[in-house]
Amino acid sequence: MKSLDALIAPSFYGVHNSLDDYTHIWLCGGRGSTKSSFASIELVLGVMKDPNANALILRKVGAHLRDSVFAQTEWAIEMLGVGHLWDVKPSIPEMIFKKTGQKIMFRGSDKPHKLKSLKVTSGYMRYIWYEEADEFGGMSEIRTINQSVMRGGEKFTVFYSFNPPPRRNNWINRETLTERPDTLVHKSTYLDVPREWLGEPFFLEAEYLKNANPERYRHEYLGEATGTGGEIFGNLEIRPITRGERESFDRIRCGIDFGFAADPFAYVVCSLHNNVLFIFDEIYARGMTNSRAADEILSKGFADTMIVCDSAEPKSINDLREAGLRARGARKGRGSVSHGIRYLQGLEKIVIDPSSCPNTAREFSEYELERGADGEFTSCYPDRNNHSIDAVRYAVEDEAQRRKARIINRSCLNI
Repeated sequence: MKSLDALIAPSFYGVHNSLDDYTHIWLCGGRGSTKSSFASIELVLGVMKDPNANALILRKVGAHLRDSVFAQTEWAIEMLGVGHLWDVKPSIPEMIFKKTGQKIMFRGSDKPHKLKSLKVTSGYMRYIWYEEADEFGGMSEIRTINQSVMRGGEKFTVFYSFNPPPRRNNWINRETLTERPDTLVHKSTYLDVPREWLGEPFFLEAEYLKNANPERYRHEYLGEATGTGGEIFGNLEIRPITRGERESFDRIRCGIDFGFAADPFAYVVCSLHNNVLFIFDEIYARGMTNSRAADEILSKGFADTMIVCDSAEPKSINDLREAGLRARGARKGRGSVSHGIRYLQGLEKIVIDPSSCPNTAREFSEYELERGADGEFTSCYPDRNNHSIDAVRYAVEDEAQRRKARIINRSCLNI
């Protein structure tokens, strides 16, 4: 077996030596940082060292397995010089350690029912590796998979390898900022890798992009979340809202954007305090009838709060009233969408609790200006994936209109 220091870059030595201290290992970096090579080496070694260990390697889409993680793991086996000890079966796909029958299994999360039925003949799924982890649908999806797979053992190691998305508020960039004692976040770049491993052309391409487009270079090669330039809400703060903060809220606002089949029903609860908007509860679901929506809203405990709703559905508003809720239609009007968004942009901060409002956090974080045919951003706000955003606009409609009136009055006085 080859020496490990000839297979993993020096920047990963510390991670290798402290693997037993952590459960979750986040490997973020740019092109050529060898994070995937490191994960594949550690996974193969881990299975061979522990007779009870099996491994599961995941991609978001199963069709991507063969040419990515499967090939990467084959490379690791060959580089370690242990190919004769493994039975590689690309058609299944899986790899079997001949001595004990332990397995490395490969799956896509696009067929979640198959993940629930995963079985190994001996031991347990000691290692899990999410490759291109940013492609998954968020921590709720990953938690669901982990809860299904992380059973039957005392020690687990879960790798998450990814190139950070450009949006700073993308869920995975936020997740790596969360401090947990069982979690290690490691960042790497091609600059940490021996030059001969990548070859001179790789470095020439990186240097060219560095000079031609520094921001793109920082994102692609240094793995920095540089932002796309089209983010609409630059004042977001995605974090838990404390119990103390919640108890201090006295100006509760609620909004609804109706939906049923293609579009979800979105209900939000928020509070405005000192020019900071706190969004701390939501209902977000497709197929939500008005009667069921009323029941769930009543269970939230804000039945006495006025709910400002999408005025395009007066019948739905009336259904909510008949169920005992205070509801009215939004006033809307020409330019109300752009004015409402500008009002939200003008707040000091929009604080969203990702635990109680995961869909609202996702929509606000990912909302970007439209792109034109040339791929450049325009000044238009897209009318898609913005159901919670619309509900929030309705909820704070009165405050937005009062601010607009003050601006108009000041303009008149200056004439």
